[in-house]
Amino acid sequence: MRAADYPGPFAALVRELRRLPGVGPRSAERMALWLLDDGERPTALADALAAARDGVRQCAACGFFAIEEKCVICLDDDREDLLCVVERATDILPIERSGAFHGVYHALGGRLSPLEHVGPEDLHLVELTSRLERGAFTEVILALSTDVEGEATANYLSDLLAPRGVRVSRLAQGMPAGGGLEHADELTLARAMAGRHRAGGGELAPGQKGG
Repeated sequence: MRAADYPGPFAALVRELRRLPGVGPRSAERMALWLLDDGERPTALADALAAARDGVRQCAACGFFAIEEKCVICLDDDREDLLCVVERATDILPIERSGAFHGVYHALGGRLSPLEHVGPEDLHLVELTSRLERGAFTEVILALSTDVEGEATANYLSDLLAPRGVRVSRLAQGMPAGGGLEHADELTLARAMAGRHRAGGGELAPGQKGG
């Protein structure tokens, strides 16, 4: 006697849902059951997927999500002449939502990673240098990860951009807001100590930061 299982079409739906990032077998089953519980849900989801596939593209300038040739950020004439370099387009939204930056962006499409065979030729570096040649940016801000690959990418970009006469900076690193010392690792503490500032506002003079 064969054990009962889901019908073939349902099992195929579960398999496709399992291919989504972070979705396990049980979550995929629950999603499939939820979709099929209402006859309108599969159609609405299919329509939304098709609309996103056909209507969303990469911005020709920065790599962010767009529905025209350029995204709303690059089309904004009120943006400052600052260029923030990020690894991926999804890194742009957290910075935008912070409200702390009002320039434009450039998504590299990844980061240098020899172990994954990702070299400079695999990143949008030609587009980056072309933008610097065309635009009058006063500063390039490297907003990259602080792990080994991110550090390597930042160092490579610093060397690449140095001869172009544009100021290159990196995001400050240190203690996260609301975080206690007991939860911070040694590297975070070291960077927080090196980048400390005067209580009440203002930076310390170079001689006051010690070693």
